[in-house]
Amino acid sequence: MNEVRIDESWKAALKVDFVKPYWGELTDFVKGEYHTKTVYPPPREIFRAFDLCPFDKVKVVIVGQDPYHGPRQANGLSFAVGEGIPLPPSLKNIFKEIEGDLGIKTLPSGDLSRWAKQGVLMLNSVLTVAAGIPASHAGKGWEHFTDSAIQILNEKRDHIVFMLWGKYAQSKGLVIDRKKNLVLASGHPSPYSAHLFIGNHHFSQCNEYLEKHDMSPINWE
Repeated sequence: MNEVRIDESWKAALKVDFVKPYWGELTDFVKGEYHTKTVYPPPREIFRAFDLCPFDKVKVVIVGQDPYHGPRQANGLSFAVGEGIPLPPSLKNIFKEIEGDLGIKTLPSGDLSRWAKQGVLMLNSVLTVAAGIPASHAGKGWEHFTDSAIQILNEKRDHIVFMLWGKYAQSKGLVIDRKKNLVLASGHPSPYSAHLFIGNHHFSQCNEYLEKHDMSPINWE
């Protein structure tokens, strides 16, 4: 699997995974799904989170579950949607919290590449999904890959802010060393648990931590 189309820094960091048996099985499955079904995101955007945020540039990790399964929604970034697509409820609540926490008005676009380019790794646990069938690609191997990404960041980097919203994201973050990184955990921003998310002040806490460790804060607009 030397032909994995992913940013070179991540290809080097995760090279051990690309030769593991699960990776070949996952690749065969995903290729078969794209050939026979409608699958999101578009193939060129599967690794977009990694491509926009190289390994050595990561300041913040926001963990999601799997991509949106509607047309033109998924774009390879957790919680984000394609340009011009109406904001899903979870993203609306994220923007609401940013405005309440930082007192700034977010831009209307849900693309969020503007965050990724500043060092925010918008990481879904599962990177692909069949149209109209949520979690259809769960349990096929993506979770091993994204667990490895979190683990290697934990091992090789310091002073990263991990935003873990909901029990699923928090379970993926159990390996994180809290002594050398900041873990911010709360409820998920979906309407079902927004009361456990709104008011968490994660965005201001994130920027305070980054500045404390001599890094530029994230512009969350």
